[in-house]
Amino acid sequence: MSLVTDSPVHSSSSDDFAAFLDTELDSKSSASSASDDEAPNQRHSDSAASSSLDQDKEAEEDDDSDFQSKRVKRSKVETLEIVEDDGGTTSFASLEHNSEASISKEICTHPGSFGTMCIVCGQLLDGESGVTFGYIHKGLRLGNDEIVRLRNTDMKNLLRHKKLYLILDLDHTLLNSTQLMHMTLDEEYLNGRTDSLQDVSKGSLFMLSSMQMMTKLRPFVRTFLKEASQMFEMYIYTMGDRAYALEMAKLLDPGREYFNAKVISRDDGTQRHQKGLDVVLGQESAVLILDDTENAWMKHKDNLILMERYHFFASSCHQFGFNCKSLSEQKTDESESEGALASILKVLTKIHQIFFEEVEENMDGRDVRQVLKTVRKDVLKGCKIVFSRVFPTQSQADNHHLWRMAEQLGASCSTELDPSVTHVVSKDSGTEKSHWALKHNKFLVQPGWIEAANYFWQRQPEENFSVNQIKN
Repeated sequence: MSLVTDSPVHSSSSDDFAAFLDTELDSKSSASSASDDEAPNQRHSDSAASSSLDQDKEAEEDDDSDFQSKRVKRSKVETLEIVEDDGGTTSFASLEHNSEASISKEICTHPGSFGTMCIVCGQLLDGESGVTFGYIHKGLRLGNDEIVRLRNTDMKNLLRHKKLYLILDLDHTLLNSTQLMHMTLDEEYLNGRTDSLQDVSKGSLFMLSSMQMMTKLRPFVRTFLKEASQMFEMYIYTMGDRAYALEMAKLLDPGREYFNAKVISRDDGTQRHQKGLDVVLGQESAVLILDDTENAWMKHKDNLILMERYHFFASSCHQFGFNCKSLSEQKTDESESEGALASILKVLTKIHQIFFEEVEENMDGRDVRQVLKTVRKDVLKGCKIVFSRVFPTQSQADNHHLWRMAEQLGASCSTELDPSVTHVVSKDSGTEKSHWALKHNKFLVQPGWIEAANYFWQRQPEENFSVNQIKN
């Protein structure tokens, strides 16, 4: 029997794992306090943990030291099997082996640890190895082999239920927050328009007095989360601290239907100022990421769908150097039906459909990153672009981010004019190439035309990005 296979981490759901650990803390600590002469075949009742992660952590902190010393004395080895429900999630069932089936601690591979103790055999371990998954449960570390095994198990389970993973950023992607002290005079009217915190599911603008903060949920976000949850196992991943992340999760998911324990903050990352999939229990080939900051995902750009930033508050505009009125100052907001989240939901639906349209026998070799590239290349397919005074002539044209962006969207780019050119991109209608475009009835558009296509994943009307012509 493999102890790795029988690891207590044998689940595809971090939610279930967190619940399992909490149940084990309560039940096993009590059981272990019995004398060492206790009969080895005594049965434990199966537990189904459903308490919240925050309450569990508080109880766990009090019992942790006592639990570790008692658990080491245990002479029995337990295994867990995955119990799968109709919804595609997994839960734990505890199976206790009798003394004849027990395996000595000496051959335990120590797939993970809780604090300094092996989660399988209870042995106190020297040093730390593997990756910390503190957002699942405080003190939990998993070894690399165990992480691979969990991801493989979860992948098979999710594919059977036609689901992928979706990692969601918070700020400027799903919502916008501001410190109360940073609100402008033009935003003071918002103080009288906040929604009740008693039933956040019906509101979108919230005053969080304890944090001296106001938060505005992005239009369409509740519909987005509900529909995306049918296609994806979803995580929150923010560069905010853990307290902020959990507070925002309560606003977005008051019923704990979508995220539960899957809330990752900067406190849980393994690299400073970077986000990484090493703390996500999902295979990279099945992960999509929604984030407004490309540089936060340097190792996972192929998984990333870049979001248009949501600037509801004035402080958000100032943070990114925009000298303009914010949406709140203009007393307006994004469109529910045509805004960023509504547009991206259509993209996610298309990617999901393409990924699963093949026969199920081919699922193991599928990679959502390849599907993402294919869908992206359809956006500007058939367009041939020449740039005019958009970037310095002495620079390497094909290294410019707009050039690369256009090619990723399926356009071809050139430095020379010819009849096959469809668009000239420029800020100035007075350049030679701009004159050529006007003379030959080609599209003359601003650089923002490419950026808008990139954010909305569809070709934008050229007339909305026309270059102002100089009047003689």
